[in-house]
Amino acid sequence: MTRILVIEDNRNLATGLRNNLEIEGYEVEIASDGTSGLTLARTMEPDLIVLDLMLPGMDGYRVLRTLRDDGVDTPVLILSARGEETDKVLGFHLGADDYVAKPFGLLELLARVDALLRRAATGRVKNKLAAPVSFGDVQVDPGTHTVKRSGEAVTLRPKEYDLLVALLQRRGQVASRSELLEEVWGYSGEVYSRTVDTHVAELRRKLEDNAAEPKHILTVRKTGYRIRV
Repeated sequence: MTRILVIEDNRNLATGLRNNLEIEGYEVEIASDGTSGLTLARTMEPDLIVLDLMLPGMDGYRVLRTLRDDGVDTPVLILSARGEETDKVLGFHLGADDYVAKPFGLLELLARVDALLRRAATGRVKNKLAAPVSFGDVQVDPGTHTVKRSGEAVTLRPKEYDLLVALLQRRGQVASRSELLEEVWGYSGEVYSRTVDTHVAELRRKLEDNAAEPKHILTVRKTGYRIRV
């Protein structure tokens, strides 16, 4: 049975989430603070973690950072009342897989949980790059799964790398947000479009000379993104 760990200090919300997730057929464990949540994440090896940010003892950011530093790649869905764009970007930068701001719709949350689990089960986006590709001072080697900039290794999160590959394999053609969401995240529906935007922002920060004025990872107005190779 698929196991989900909910790390949430609001007892009523945590209980409600557990009840609804169990109705969907998942096995659910609850932790009410960051420290116990981190311990459970390490011991029970859940298939998905639903993580609040504002937690007693150890906040959600620290929990997430510690898990990723330990090499734990379990999908993490951040659930928080902190809905500012900077909070979302930081969450994705630390390795979150998705972000839902409170208050949220139950059906939307369940859809995101399902999408994350399906993607984890089927593996990462199919790599269609037959050979290394370069743009600007960036080199992407699909054989070794590495990215370098001016000869120096660049660390990309799994979904950042998958998004980069999804753009590169189009050879300069435009990819819409919905196409990228389906291919990289397993989602469908424009409700998730900001997920793509925040990951593109991270790619620009790591791979462009000036993220505010990108020369290679380009926005196509009202459509999506493309890479100028």
